[in-house]
Amino acid sequence: MVTWGRCPHTGTLMTGHDMVHVAIAPPDALEAGLAEKVAAIIKKDLFGTRLLLGAKIPRIVGHYQTLQAAESVAQSLRSLGLVAVVCHDSELRQPSSGRFRAHTLGLGEGETTFRDRGRQARVIEAKSVFLILKGRVQTHTEEETTSTKMKFSLPATLLTGGIPVWRRVEEKSKNQSVQNDFFVRLYDRKSPEPSVEIFQQDFDYSGLGAKLASSLENLNTLVTELRNRFPEAVFDSRLTEHFGADVPFATPGDEIEINCKLICLCHQAASSPGLSV
Repeated sequence: MVTWGRCPHTGTLMTGHDMVHVAIAPPDALEAGLAEKVAAIIKKDLFGTRLLLGAKIPRIVGHYQTLQAAESVAQSLRSLGLVAVVCHDSELRQPSSGRFRAHTLGLGEGETTFRDRGRQARVIEAKSVFLILKGRVQTHTEEETTSTKMKFSLPATLLTGGIPVWRRVEEKSKNQSVQNDFFVRLYDRKSPEPSVEIFQQDFDYSGLGAKLASSLENLNTLVTELRNRFPEAVFDSRLTEHFGADVPFATPGDEIEINCKLICLCHQAASSPGLSV
């Protein structure tokens, strides 16, 4: 078991008041009797437990005041063959520092070079990428519009002795729109923070040459190229759909970051069975 003074992934100092979460990766199949056993361990009703086990992404199944209590629950879940991880609330919510947001891509022999808008470079070798995570950020915007319409005025019509009177009336309305921005993140085995991230709307695809198409098609072509460049990496695209994080007081913006970290932690745990995360 890892001795926790500082988080082994981020170096964050953990305090005794830091809530500890237990999360599980969804099993490939829901075996007979598994839901009942898990419900007994996490002390939840059977229906709610089945929903957690049937989710498409890792779900947080319990919140605890101490690491010891959380680790005890996680070990019991692992004994059932589940991938379970333990993480402090501060680790899940910690803002990323120095995240590398790529704008261009250079393909060399045996290594791939990413450059940001400031032309700073990050070179990644083929074997160093453990996980390629594709997802999407959904942005809701509200726009107020004003339109002018002609409206029949009954009082004015009565004053004119029945001659119809129409008045110009301004009406305000609110229109909501949703914009999807897909992203790709590359992870190594050492941290739940991405080593490189790419956003669909903030990347220069000119290097694709004759393969250039629409923005989303360009991103998909780029993902295919990355998977070819990093053949040993796990590819996960479950976050291209929208999923909540089930973390107390999580904001919509937090959910994406929390889900990314949980997916990465579960992949790391699955690749190293028996190790505490």
